[in-house]
This record gives sequence, structure tokens and C-alpha cells, in this order.
Amino acid sequence: MRRQSGLSSYMITIVIPLYNKADTIQRAIDSVLLQSETDFELIVVNNGSSDGGEKVAEGVTDPRVRVVHQDNRGVSAARNRGIEEARGEWVAFLDADDEWMPTFLATMKGLRCKYPDCAVCATAYRRCDDSGAMSDIRLSSIPDRRDFVMDNYFEVAATSDPPFCSISVMASRKALQEAGCFPEGVYQGEDLLTWARLATRNKIAYCVEPQSIFYTGDNYGNGIPKRIPPEDDVVGRELEKLYRDNREMESLPLYIARWHKMRASIFLRLPSHSQQCRNEIALTRKWNPRSKKLNLYHCLLLIPYPLRMNILKNLL
Repeated sequence: MRRQSGLSSYMITIVIPLYNKADTIQRAIDSVLLQSETDFELIVVNNGSSDGGEKVAEGVTDPRVRVVHQDNRGVSAARNRGIEEARGEWVAFLDADDEWMPTFLATMKGLRCKYPDCAVCATAYRRCDDSGAMSDIRLSSIPDRRDFVMDNYFEVAATSDPPFCSISVMASRKALQEAGCFPEGVYQGEDLLTWARLATRNKIAYCVEPQSIFYTGDNYGNGIPKRIPPEDDVVGRELEKLYRDNREMESLPLYIARWHKMRASIFLRLPSHSQQCRNEIALTRKWNPRSKKLNLYHCLLLIPYPLRMNILKNLL
């Protein structure tokens, strides 16, 4: 570990993984430098960028900001490098194409002080699409309070939008290390697996007020997903293993079903992936026999692909 002694345990380390985001990295860094809470360090992990984004980060003169470089090994490896380099006892993450609101760190510090038994702090977030339209996430199964201890994470995550994401969470470095940090070599769902591992081991302090902005981009050009799920479903297998070790987590099967349903929805939108979709439908039904839309998915698989896509644009 590369760590300086004598630094405040209350300082927060912020990790931004950077890969070819020259057009947005300055916005992300600026949103950190504008925080009302100023006791932090920012580590930008240049993950083999080739578009000059690393030079933008290196041009920031604030002494709290430093840039480390490595070959491109994926976003998990970049986040893990940031955790390794962290000098603070708490680590927050921000992606290079997203941003925080000015009170993000202050909110995290408030949660940490109010709920000292929680090793994970998180907030809601806003989505921003390509047109600039903002939308809040949908949450269910939560108390009617501004903040609370989320002791039913898997129930909330299975019945809502993801309650937090990689830009709206902070965890103790110790908790991250005990959870295995981020799984390297996994390129979809790697963060969801990390949150699930953290949730089985730690209490989560949560604030419903959005404190970050997630720029969604165009994930479905012409209705077709740009990111195809890998057929080797490492995340699915690891979630099943997590359940075998934590059967007392009653809502974890619903969370696993939600993962497979998401994969089925993507395969449904892809030509020549009908069998993969059927496999994911079967796995969804295994973990949650009452899952909605599965019969609809089955019916849509029987329809020629062009017609199916027209229907999906109107229904899903």
C-alpha cells in the first residue's frame, strides 16, 4: 500500500477511473473541486487513455489532485488501483463522464457521522439523457425519511431502480478490501457485484436526496443495445455463490432474478440471441417464479425480429 502516515482518518479519497474521456474529465474534476467539503484527495487513474484525457487531468494544479498511470486493464483494475493508492480511510468513486453536486461529500460526511456503525454510505442520483433531460431514480420499500440505515438493500435493489451506483457511494477502505474490491476481468455488472458483497457484510447509511448526475448516453442506438452481455456470466455465478453463503438474506434471490431479467431484456433486443434470452428467462424464473414480463418475453421471441423491435420501442 502506498500511504502517508499521520493523515486524518476523516479525509476522503476520491477515485476517478479515466479511459478516453478527454471531453468530460474536466467537468468531473471541477465537480470535485467545487465541493463544499474540502478535506479530500482526488486520484485520477489513467487507464491507458489514448485521446489526451490524461493530459487534461495532469493540467489541474490543485495539490489535492494527482494522476497515476497504468495500462488499460478495465475499470475494475482502475478503481482497485485507486483504492491501493488511497491515503484516506474512506473511498468515494466518480466516473470520468459524470459529476457530483457541490454537497455530495458533505452529505457523505454527514451520513458517516450520524451512522457511525455503517461502513457504506450512499445517496440517490439523477440520470441525464442525451437531450439534457433529468430524471430521478424510482425507489420503493424505503422509509419516509431523508436518511436512514438501509437494512433491506436487496429488497430495495430488486424492486426499484438501483438505489446507488458507482458515482453515489462511499465505503471504508477496509470494507472494500474485505469484499475483494472490484472484480477484475468483469466488464458488465462488476460494480453491482461489489455492492452486493458489501451489503452482505456491512450496514448501509442512505440519503434519498440525489447528490450526483449520471449521464446515461445513448445505450440503445436504434433500439439495439450497444453493450452485449458476455455469455460467460461471471456476475451471475458469483451472486449465486454469495447466496449460498448468505441464505439468511431473504431478498437476495429476488436480486439475482433481477440480474437475469436484465440480461434477458438485452438479449431480447439482439438478433440471433433468442436462445440466450430463453436461458436468462429460465434463470429469472428459477430465482423468482413470480417475475413479471417473462411471459411477454416468451411471446416476443416468437415474433420476427423487426416486428419485435417495433413492439419493444412502444412497450418496454
